[in-house]
Amino acid sequence: MSRAIDRDSQRFKKIVRGKIRDDLKKYVTQGEMLGRKGRETVSIPVPNIQIPHFRHGKKGSGGVGQGEGEEGQPIGKGGRPGEGDGPGTAGNEPGRHIREVELTMEELADMLGEALELPNIEPKGKDEISSSKDRYNSVRRTGPDSLRHVKRTYKRALKRSIAAGEFDPKNPVVVPVRDDEEYRSWTTRPEPQANAAVIYMMDVSGSMTDEQKGIVRTEAFWIDTWLKKQYGGLQRRYVVHDAVAHEVDEDTFYRTRESGGTRISSAYAACEKIIARDFPPDQWNVYAFQFSDGDNWGEDNADCLAKLADDILPHCNLFCYGQVESPYGSGDFIRELRRVESDHEQLILSEIENRDAIFDSIKDFLGTGR
Repeated sequence: MSRAIDRDSQRFKKIVRGKIRDDLKKYVTQGEMLGRKGRETVSIPVPNIQIPHFRHGKKGSGGVGQGEGEEGQPIGKGGRPGEGDGPGTAGNEPGRHIREVELTMEELADMLGEALELPNIEPKGKDEISSSKDRYNSVRRTGPDSLRHVKRTYKRALKRSIAAGEFDPKNPVVVPVRDDEEYRSWTTRPEPQANAAVIYMMDVSGSMTDEQKGIVRTEAFWIDTWLKKQYGGLQRRYVVHDAVAHEVDEDTFYRTRESGGTRISSAYAACEKIIARDFPPDQWNVYAFQFSDGDNWGEDNADCLAKLADDILPHCNLFCYGQVESPYGSGDFIRELRRVESDHEQLILSEIENRDAIFDSIKDFLGTGR
């Protein structure tokens, strides 16, 4: 029987998770969930929720509606000294509390999927990599002491003792011998595991500001969260580019800022190289996400479209281009992609005006279920 305190604890957790689910869009767009804790959980600040209970005042302190003040005067802001927002002297009253709530990545992915109505991904054709898994599903007569099956060993010893007439019900002592011992055994079975590779590409020329890169970081976090839910293994690669592309680690991807010109075709060449080197398309589900402000050297656009159509799109489940609005970028490149969008079902385009657009952009990218 569960204890009342356990039931109350579960009820409280449901209330908190419901609050997070209701405000998920705010957390996504403002990046409030990006404080990772270890590799499996994230720490989420949510308004403190108090389960209602009685509070007893001092004897003779008055009842409801009694005391100083005029009818209709609000309590809190201006109602009593020391309460409300704004400047003032240090007070001794409690403030608004924040509770840190830990959720697993899987719970976050479920919430995101529900909020955006994302379909589960159906891996394409030859996407399965065989991995071995041991299952303890049998016994054998030899093995290490750590795998001795105690129950079966004593059961076998008891049968032997009874059969030999040595068992005394008044003194039921059973001492196993070597021939009585049995050990747990296993079989190794190949299990298919669908793996995915994500390649992020970002323009880091001078027109991409820290705000634009912050938007990219937030969106990439949620994309990772959803794809990890769908696949047993997720590998990530990062490419930054201005006029020249470089493969970098995750930290460099989000912190680098250059000031040169822009050749998007250099990023496509790097992406093609990574796919050929690390992720054979017959074994991996490949996802490519490109972020830019759309400012590209005009003569480079034709090379971009040719390389994208011939060398990248045929090998990707999805190729997603997110154009982040910048006060400095021209924004022309997405118009070039729209000319060929209808020819490639795996090409998804999204315009990200600001942080509030992140939520809809994720749905644009992942809502196809590819």
